[in-house]
Amino acid sequence: MTAAGMGHDVAPPTEDLVLADVARALDEDLGRGDVTAALLPDVPDTAYLLCKEVAVICGRPWFDACHRALHPEVAIAWHVAEGDRVRAGTVIATLEGRVRSLVTAERAALNFLQTLSGTATVTADYVAAVRGTPAKILDTRKTIPGLRVAQKYAVRVGGGVNHRMGLYDAVMLKENHVRAAGSLTMAIRKARLAQPTLPLIVEVETLDQLDEALNVGCERILIDEFDTQMRREAVRRAAGRIPLEVSGGVDLTTVREIAEDGVDCISIGGLTKHVRAIDLSMKLGRRAG
Repeated sequence: MTAAGMGHDVAPPTEDLVLADVARALDEDLGRGDVTAALLPDVPDTAYLLCKEVAVICGRPWFDACHRALHPEVAIAWHVAEGDRVRAGTVIATLEGRVRSLVTAERAALNFLQTLSGTATVTADYVAAVRGTPAKILDTRKTIPGLRVAQKYAVRVGGGVNHRMGLYDAVMLKENHVRAAGSLTMAIRKARLAQPTLPLIVEVETLDQLDEALNVGCERILIDEFDTQMRREAVRRAAGRIPLEVSGGVDLTTVREIAEDGVDCISIGGLTKHVRAIDLSMKLGRRAG
């Protein structure tokens, strides 16, 4: 078991946010009550949590909150830290509680853990692929509705960096905004007047637009769907004056080459959009051996 990168240093979201996420998840799962668990004797029991594949573990606060919402006295002993990379077949936690609450909380708790671990794992893979270059791996707003803060936390656990959280904390001028404003220069000037304290990110689609953005000024320039030749020329023209972000056409087979061209940031929607959940299971009893 090895650390995944930055995971151990990442502060989780506030307890109120975690509890709100958990309340929604339990409400949609339980409805009027767990009619199957009600058939079971409500006696003390133990359980263990098994990770069936290589993964970066993320989502412990949500897992714990799901179980404690139903049984505040449940004892959860984690054998791995948030952000640890584990081998297939690792028992990552053991639980002691009451049978009914253990099985009722199981699915909601695992849904959070498998989803967030999936995001942390793929982020860590991208971070490892660009290691040794200056490039940072960024997420996007392409998140599961209602889980943006949780997924962006998982990106940080995997060693990535968060892009803007929403439409309120940075101005990002994209193709449609520029078209509606009349020109890139006009869009930038309007943004500076309206929101002088917010970061300004500008998307460009041509080298001429890149020159325009470099001349007018902003905090970061997004070069969208540039081919290799254009990307390298963009890096040459920017010459470190304004950070360059690459988006589009990025996967694990291409990200290293893109990073080595000298860009500063690589944003990848698939970190949070193309979620492949990690294979986890909770078993009642103690694991043999």
